[in-house]
Amino acid sequence: MPSELSNDVLDVLVVGAGFAGVYQLHRLRKLGYAVQVVDAGADIGGIWHWNCYPGARVDSHVPNYEFSMEDLWKDWNWSERFPGRDELKDYFHYVDQKLDLSKDMRFNTRVTGAEFDTANNLWVVKNSSGDPIKARFVVLCTGFAAKHHIPDFAGLDDFKGECHHTALWPQDGLDFTGKRVAVIGTGASGVQVTQEASKVAEQVTVFQRTPILALPMQQQKLDKATQDEMKKEYPAKFKLRGETFAGFTFDTLEQATFDVSDDERQAVYENAWQEGGFLYWLGIFNDVLMDEAANLPAYEFWRDKTRARINDPWLAEKLAPTKPPHPFGVKRPSLEQWYYDCFNQDNVDLVDVKETPIERITADGIQTSAGEQKFDIIAMATGFDAVTGGLMQIDIKGTEGLTLKEKWTQGVKTQLGVASAGFPNMLFLYGPQSPSGFCNGPTCAEIQGEWIVQCLENVRNQNKQRIETTAAAEQEWSDHVAELAGMTLFPKANSWYMGANIPGKTRQLLNYPGGLPLYREKCAEVADHGYAGFVIS
Repeated sequence: MPSELSNDVLDVLVVGAGFAGVYQLHRLRKLGYAVQVVDAGADIGGIWHWNCYPGARVDSHVPNYEFSMEDLWKDWNWSERFPGRDELKDYFHYVDQKLDLSKDMRFNTRVTGAEFDTANNLWVVKNSSGDPIKARFVVLCTGFAAKHHIPDFAGLDDFKGECHHTALWPQDGLDFTGKRVAVIGTGASGVQVTQEASKVAEQVTVFQRTPILALPMQQQKLDKATQDEMKKEYPAKFKLRGETFAGFTFDTLEQATFDVSDDERQAVYENAWQEGGFLYWLGIFNDVLMDEAANLPAYEFWRDKTRARINDPWLAEKLAPTKPPHPFGVKRPSLEQWYYDCFNQDNVDLVDVKETPIERITADGIQTSAGEQKFDIIAMATGFDAVTGGLMQIDIKGTEGLTLKEKWTQGVKTQLGVASAGFPNMLFLYGPQSPSGFCNGPTCAEIQGEWIVQCLENVRNQNKQRIETTAAAEQEWSDHVAELAGMTLFPKANSWYMGANIPGKTRQLLNYPGGLPLYREKCAEVADHGYAGFVIS
């Protein structure tokens, strides 16, 4: 059982027990900090505690989605190239055992607010477990998907069946066998739930607003002998993770789309397609996400490959339209195994909600403009108030009288995506204007996380008590992010990358689009110049 937090002042309070929070606890504790982790969930794992919906599976292949510490990989073996949720939970329990983490974690503890005590240079953190926690520094590791989003459907409380957002799925599961299942949304969880439900449900109806441009997972089983051979290359692969655009063990090509012949281009596409995973997204030509002319042939290859698997012409056009609904890759692709094939089954239907909108949820199902359909289960795969939502839902009050939510209402401004002016001694990982949603989570947990560890070390070594970014520094960083965004195709889609999925949310690119190497360079410049843009006092 984790120990109880004392009334003493912690050096560091870490919020969130996923990859980022685990890394902070491990590193800071080794350096002698009094550090604790709190998490709203009942167990370690962050998103992999909550992601218990049918089919939940990581979309980064082994060994991308794990810690690079040799002690944590040399004796650990995965059973699949893309592990499922249960195996991710087992991995976190293994990490917990190896690093002895739980003794300094408190679960079932949701942070609800925080206020900075200027006189004592510390945070007083309110939480669901009772007495406030006092800490010199707070490191927020809440992840990009800490606040789920359900559209304001009329009649939602009237439904008599089971209705759950995929982020809040019942921990003991829900059986689809013989049931009529509605899946609202076509992001990653919508794809995964649809695949699983299609195998056993009486009827599955997918309510689609925008077609998902899902990529083939190309799943493979892994045995110990295969993993032992793979591990010979792990040190080099983990080093490469920190040198690639998105923190993976592969990178975009140095060539542009039209630098090669048509035949060579098709061969590149085909190779990435067969390799599977995100290679077709982030491992092809270097101008796909920058130039619409270069983007179009990548979309057309995806379209033709996908349509070849769909028997019904109407469904083929809805799922893989002739003309791209948006540039390829500027909304996050999901990985699929038999998603498109399942629409060839008699028990799987599609509703285009742009043509046939949902009018209300009824006691027995869903009323659209075409009539009522009856369901036993509604899976809300409707996404998240991503990147900023998890931070802004906490009532964090800074030194200027504003909460973080109030400050960011008209748009986010940060320094390096780790700090906000007016909120001293508070740092965040995987947050807005950092690589975040464009970067492999464990890679960011280690690289961005190590920068934060060294930043705190710098403050301590100077015998100082407080660090805070300046308004000028965060304005400069925000301008830099906006300038880079304008060079990409990301603003051309209404995605959660742009905050466009949440009514009223300021439309801006929420993730750093310059790639991990440039981000690391910028962070190193700040540190090497005495943490330029920060005031240490």
